[in-house]
Amino acid sequence: MDKLLIAPSTDPVKTVEDIIKYANEIKNDADLLHCDIMDGKFVENKTFSYDVVQIIREKTLLPLDVHLMVEKPTKLLKKFAQSGANIITVHFEAYKSKNKLIKDLKTLRKMGVLSGLSIKPNTEVGEIVSLLGFCDFILIMSVQPGKSGQEFIEKTYSKVSELNKIKKDYDARIKIEVDGGINPEISHKLKELGADVIVSGSYVYSSNDRQMAISNLR
Repeated sequence: MDKLLIAPSTDPVKTVEDIIKYANEIKNDADLLHCDIMDGKFVENKTFSYDVVQIIREKTLLPLDVHLMVEKPTKLLKKFAQSGANIITVHFEAYKSKNKLIKDLKTLRKMGVLSGLSIKPNTEVGEIVSLLGFCDFILIMSVQPGKSGQEFIEKTYSKVSELNKIKKDYDARIKIEVDGGINPEISHKLKELGADVIVSGSYVYSSNDRQMAISNLR
């Protein structure tokens, strides 16, 4: 089984300076830096935008995993790609048209960025099966997007298992990513069910020993 990738999240971190400091602290242990982008419309909270991602890019070698929790992602894709994102993930629920979503996923790849698609807890895996061929990552939210520190939703286990089966049946070349409320016990179970990437906000950030926290999740 491949190594489980750990992507600490920027969500609990308050300032750009703190994000850069945090990225430098975890750079030898983490695999990705998960940048949560919120517009205050798609979710309640609002965070930084592409200009800050560019600053982060200049200060760390960690691959940047940019998660767009925004109402209108299409207009932002080029700006985030140019800012240095390695992965850009959009939300299935932000689109009224699957054709428009497919076009955006193709656009990401044309720009040399890995394409990600995220689903909220209430969205079923079956709704995105036809889209897997356009994705490099599928991000399953195990909490409601927009706020760190929430409790893990148990239904996530069955969604990861279902997606992993579909992945194998269709020989889909995707990585399964899970985000929200994850501790080491949950992380280990998710890996057994087929998860490839674990996003961690509060668990890593609030730890007195972040290296050990990442190791425990892995």
